[in-house]
Amino acid sequence: MECGRPVAGGAELIGIMLLMLCLNMLMLDSPLLIWLIFMDLLKIYMGFSSIEFVVSVLQNYWNSLTKWVPPPVKMTASYVKDSINVSRKRMDVESLDMLQFHWWDYSNPGYLDALKHLTDLKEEGKIKTVALTNFDTERLQIILENEIPVVSNQVQHSLVDMRPQQRMAELCQHTGVKLITYGTVMGGLLSEKFLDTNIAIPFAGPAINTPSLQKYKRMVDAWGGWNLFQGLLRTLKQVASKHGVSIATVAVKYILDQPAVGGSMVGVRLGLSEHIQDANAIFSLALDEDDVGSIREATAKGKDLLKVIGDCGDEYRRA
Repeated sequence: MECGRPVAGGAELIGIMLLMLCLNMLMLDSPLLIWLIFMDLLKIYMGFSSIEFVVSVLQNYWNSLTKWVPPPVKMTASYVKDSINVSRKRMDVESLDMLQFHWWDYSNPGYLDALKHLTDLKEEGKIKTVALTNFDTERLQIILENEIPVVSNQVQHSLVDMRPQQRMAELCQHTGVKLITYGTVMGGLLSEKFLDTNIAIPFAGPAINTPSLQKYKRMVDAWGGWNLFQGLLRTLKQVASKHGVSIATVAVKYILDQPAVGGSMVGVRLGLSEHIQDANAIFSLALDEDDVGSIREATAKGKDLLKVIGDCGDEYRRA
């Protein structure tokens, strides 16, 4: 059985590890979770090719979300078509399930040309759905006004970062575009591991030792700081204990219940933290009015990140 196609060093090993993870999920007797297996695959990011693969034994169980982040060159029909054909060939599929498009520089309007060509490829059957990654509300509206049929926008969204609900959610509700969220557990910061910890004292608490943790720690700092964040964690722990679930499960469920949110992506560290049981518990968790009220009260104590950072995706575009 072929489980992966080498595109970058180590691709074969990663393909095998992901296959093992998915098989583990299949053996948990969790049909609902099985049908929600999505693989988030980067096609090109900052000019570097990444891993694209498909495991033939699981093709009936997952969909692939393929990102495309082209360099700032002229977006001709042939350039876009050739780029997408590379993905189709590597993944050995006639049609990509979802092509998620990102564009760095809004001053270059080439993103509209690229999306129009992607729409043509969709009509040709080479892409099933066209989507966005980290676009702001203004550009999303421009894209929709140009009658480009995007189905979703993948944005950072958590209890600390509620920016998508301030502008974008209303537009999405009016147009049917869904939000796919990431950073929803903030790289693991929204968990029992960081409850009642003082990271200001060296070696006194868990290390902030991964790029993801460091990124979301900066979000905590912008939002209000570690002490205020501890208050949020304590509130989440009370809700989690009430329902017999984890802090992370409550954090994800709260975001999934927000307007226009269609799904949430929770990362895994293979062999270290797979979050399978926590993810499965999300579907049976129902937050009541008291839960929602206490969480809103805790989050309202933080700063408005829309004013501090800007709209969705602006954190990647600031000088």
